[in-house]
Amino acid sequence: MKIVRVATESGPAWGFVEGEEVLRLLHGPFDALDAGETLGRLNELSLLAPVQPSKIVCVGRNYAAHAAEHDAEVPSEPLLFLKPPSSLIAPGAHIVLPELSSRVEHECELALIIGKRCRGVAEELAWEQVFGITCGNDVTARDLQRADSQWTRGKGFDTFCPLGPWIVTGLGEEEASRLDVSCRVNGELRQKANTAQMVFSPAFLIAYMSQVMTLEAGDVIMTGTPSGVGPLEPGDLVEVSIGGVGTLSNPVV
Repeated sequence: MKIVRVATESGPAWGFVEGEEVLRLLHGPFDALDAGETLGRLNELSLLAPVQPSKIVCVGRNYAAHAAEHDAEVPSEPLLFLKPPSSLIAPGAHIVLPELSSRVEHECELALIIGKRCRGVAEELAWEQVFGITCGNDVTARDLQRADSQWTRGKGFDTFCPLGPWIVTGLGEEEASRLDVSCRVNGELRQKANTAQMVFSPAFLIAYMSQVMTLEAGDVIMTGTPSGVGPLEPGDLVEVSIGGVGTLSNPVV
């Protein structure tokens, strides 16, 4: 099932895609999935970011080749950081290059959406906490990330977390562990990998994070980016694609 969040005259609404149309979810995505009226045709609706998380938890250097391209070691445990919810933007929304940075880069990622409140989850039960998956872009001011001892500034600008275009539900843990992930800029392929190449699996990440913090329904876990990250310039179009999900497109200004 594809779960979307769309703009309507009465405000944001949750829905699910059925054929070419979007039907309203009467109780939102984390409760009974009861259908209401048709909201419109998918290609005519304005998509919003598919969730409103309390937090966006990210993982650094979770692909060995990406660590190597920055002359960094692969960590022995997941390297966690947070992006603020204010960095979140919708499919099609502009990534805004900040004046404070001279080097902003794309980072395509598999994003997990947590489906229920959880804490201290065992790894073998971790995938049960996942509502679905989507495409994410961990946009990074690389010069600021390198200048600081921690990554809040370099990762946290407004518009630095495009997410979408929708949440795909129903994938099993094994399926999510062998998905193709790629990024194109102006049609040029820059990043390409498979989630099987992750250092730490999605289930391990959920279990590890939940030992530290309570994960809430709607929270986003960004699982790390493969090698090939590169600069963005005004006028670029960034496309993050994940097999079985779709493509998240955002222009750069």
